[in-house]
Amino acid sequence: MNGKTGIIIFTIFMIILGSCHSDESKTNSKIENVSNTESKTDTLTKHLKPFKVDLPTIGLLMYSGVLQSEVIATSDVFAKPTEDGKQLFNVITIAETENPIITEEGIKIVPDYTFKNCPKLEALFVPSAYDMSSQVNNSKIINFIREKNKEAKYVVSNCAGAQLIGKSGIADGYKIVTWIGGGEQLQKNFPKLKVQNDSLVTFVEDGKFSSSNGNLASYISALNLIEKMTSPKHRKFVESYLYLERLQNWKE
Repeated sequence: MNGKTGIIIFTIFMIILGSCHSDESKTNSKIENVSNTESKTDTLTKHLKPFKVDLPTIGLLMYSGVLQSEVIATSDVFAKPTEDGKQLFNVITIAETENPIITEEGIKIVPDYTFKNCPKLEALFVPSAYDMSSQVNNSKIINFIREKNKEAKYVVSNCAGAQLIGKSGIADGYKIVTWIGGGEQLQKNFPKLKVQNDSLVTFVEDGKFSSSNGNLASYISALNLIEKMTSPKHRKFVESYLYLERLQNWKE
């Protein structure tokens, strides 16, 4: 190898070496930028919504075997912020104990509060399970509903949650609807309720009480109440947030 060739090889080597260092510098710069961005936007905690004593509190009753769609629907609606990002409600889950609740679908949810330390509620949502016998015969659940009815401005039941409302006696003389096919038995068990025809009625409101067929119809009861507690404009914003129009217009 002559001197001229050696100089060319050395020059190429230095160019490659410089390029490697340059790429490494760019990579490190990107990592730093990502790190700084994450630090600024706080992606790990920005979704947390603190309990604010000056906001109305929405309570979601839970128990073993609860249908999670009826818990999620309510939280989905009431946890949405305003258009400018402000929190409007405290949305909490409540159960008899601090132990995780296992839903019908097998998901574990740790309740925020128990019957003993539950804060004052503006609205109480009572969901359902496929087998309500244990809940209807649980005096602690029934007494909790009765006590919270005294302070809550609104009480909502979805699906077979109407059985708990019936057992508590708080809605005697008021209209109520339950799951499709469950109305006849509900009326038989609790004759003081004004049970609506569940094959025709999806949602009904009577005074402070409202109810739905449950499952995804739980969104109807939640959206109806959030409109009453805020405005039609905010309801439309929440619906757009949830892409409900696309679901309503969905075709195969």
